[in-house]
Amino acid sequence: MKKLIKGIFSQRLINIFYHLPKAVLANIVYGFPTRGLKVIGITGTDGKSTTTNMVYQTLKAAGKKTSMVSTINAVIGGKAYETGFHVTSPDPFTVQKFAKEALDNGDKFLVLEATSHALDQYRFWGIKFDVGVITNVTHEHLDYHKTFENYLKTKFKLLHDVKFAVINLNLSQYTGRLHKLLTKGKIITFGLDKGDFNQKDLKLNLKIPGDYNIENALASLAVAFVLGIDKKIALRTLDNFTGIRGRMEEVKNRKGIKIIIDFAHTPNGLKQVLTTLRSQARPGRLTAIIGAEGYRDVGKRAMMGETAQRLADFVVVTAVDPRGQLDIINRQISDGAKKAGAKKGINFFIIDDRSEAIKFAINRLAKKKDVVGIFGKGHEASMNLDGKKEIPWSDFEAVQFVLAKSARHGAKNRSTTES
Repeated sequence: MKKLIKGIFSQRLINIFYHLPKAVLANIVYGFPTRGLKVIGITGTDGKSTTTNMVYQTLKAAGKKTSMVSTINAVIGGKAYETGFHVTSPDPFTVQKFAKEALDNGDKFLVLEATSHALDQYRFWGIKFDVGVITNVTHEHLDYHKTFENYLKTKFKLLHDVKFAVINLNLSQYTGRLHKLLTKGKIITFGLDKGDFNQKDLKLNLKIPGDYNIENALASLAVAFVLGIDKKIALRTLDNFTGIRGRMEEVKNRKGIKIIIDFAHTPNGLKQVLTTLRSQARPGRLTAIIGAEGYRDVGKRAMMGETAQRLADFVVVTAVDPRGQLDIINRQISDGAKKAGAKKGINFFIIDDRSEAIKFAINRLAKKKDVVGIFGKGHEASMNLDGKKEIPWSDFEAVQFVLAKSARHGAKNRSTTES
């Protein structure tokens, strides 16, 4: 308990005496640019980036001059930026610089993805959010926030003094607490079966799969409503939304298997995406390639192992930014998987090298009509193996390499047989 209190106190001191002054200075340097913009903030454990992009595309489709910053991509004044390395929300100087560029371009709206670290570290200080969205709050980042209650409180910071708070109906138990944060704002809920915006009534027909994506779309529709966007335009835009890089991204191939790359790196995110892929795999089998980050939330590792083993036919554990902790991470994931019936070498495998893990799953485990889900990296363009340096990495390129090599090998065998 003493260690926990000391850790929380130390972080608060760092936030107050380092991060806050930095954010104040950034606002002064760039002249508080967000005062000239309507700002929509989106936070949550999962679904932030997708919802941010959905809201952005809906506003654009309605003819609104809009900029956007997510942890995957940014579009500022019509210019696209890549942000898909190991990033949380940008530092305050980058945020304010982007906001100034958007304002100078004549934009009226700015959509910001807000991570819990960024909210805790005052990176959005000085920004008056008109609309705040919370997609969901589940187990994650307790290495930093220490307790779930602290994590929840940090997420709620986004809603302080907003005009409209758009929240997942699963958070309705905290409505009383939310009302205390809002001086004059209104709470709007969304959910699959119930809520102000719900799938039961609206019957969205998305191109992207998963109930969690329906929830993301419902949140986006709620934002469109409070901003006065035509409902038909919003619905059409969401129905035609094709997803973003590294989120349920399919890699087409000639092997007759479905290969999916997804960023799922939390117990809830993994459960949601595996549930969706499970329904797509029948009558085929589902393989899940998973891992966890070093020096991050330790408690989620066993949870992810158990979740993957319960929902997939095969589980392959491999590197996801282990930062020198790969052995202990693998052991902790294995402990969770064993609770769900993992049998090493039969339905559970540990392959340290991520390239080899992908190769094994595609070439050795998967057969026609099977599904292979590759999780944890998604859009990211680098990986940290030893805790010292980032190396270039792409799940998409790794899969393409395996497929190309397999195709060459197949062609060579056919040529040998024919001769």
